Amino acid sequence: MSKPTSKADAGRLMLMLNALRLPATKAIWQTFAERADTEGWPAARFLSALIENEIAEREQRRLARHLNEAHLLAGKTIANFDFAAVPMVSKAQINALAEGDAWIDNGDNVLLFGPPGGGKSHLASALGLALVERGWRVLMTRTTDLVQRLQTARRDLGLEAAIAKLDKYHLVILDDLAYVSRDQAETSVLFELISARYERRSLLVTANKSIGDWSEVFPDPAMTVAAADRLVHHSTIFEMNVESYRRRAASTRKGPGRPATRATPKNTPDNQAGTQSDAV
Repeated sequence: MSKPTSKADAGRLMLMLNALRLPATKAIWQTFAERADTEGWPAARFLSALIENEIAEREQRRLARHLNEAHLLAGKTIANFDFAAVPMVSKAQINALAEGDAWIDNGDNVLLFGPPGGGKSHLASALGLALVERGWRVLMTRTTDLVQRLQTARRDLGLEAAIAKLDKYHLVILDDLAYVSRDQAETSVLFELISARYERRSLLVTANKSIGDWSEVFPDPAMTVAAADRLVHHSTIFEMNVESYRRRAASTRKGPGRPATRATPKNTPDNQAGTQSDAV
């Protein structure tokens, strides 16, 4: 059995681990060292155990950081999406999109159309979560919120930089695109975002108006055609034309305070009437 590590050696090791920014190894090396001494591990096994632990901890921190920045809707997963209520959406196709490999690499898009309450936001967020778990970077935002930030950037002469900053996200989810006001200033920055990401970075769009009605979003007919063309090219489109699950719940309510089964968890704020996420 090897001699125990001296306090001086342990102190120097701690300093070096700090310098190398290896917090997980700093926290666990003494426990691993004691076990290695007790069980007679060779040096290679001891080092491998430390490195494997550091890699696993880094992956967990990366995942937590990317989930925090994604701003996804709480509790929305593919597993708890009610595919039976939206029969035109194939679970197998959604699971394939969740892998992300082909379409994210190519900068392709996903478009979810349908009336309010059909689960578009749920499905968009669920796809975003699956992609983050597979290593992709995702941002989900109300389209109106992002447009306002881009308008501010334009006023500060920083629109190009603001759009470029979004390139760090492999996928930007534009929720509720049809709620953007029919205003030249708003729709022009939205068009610039769509154009900048075209065939480079992916967009996932939810809207309660089909592309044929986007003249109500973009005031300029030429801009409407150009935006639609860029989004539809290399895209997967889902027409989720189903009855609102809120209306279904209301029509089948058996008594006060007892809603029918929903596509999203009951205890999430996004599932309460009047929230923006329920508006889709």
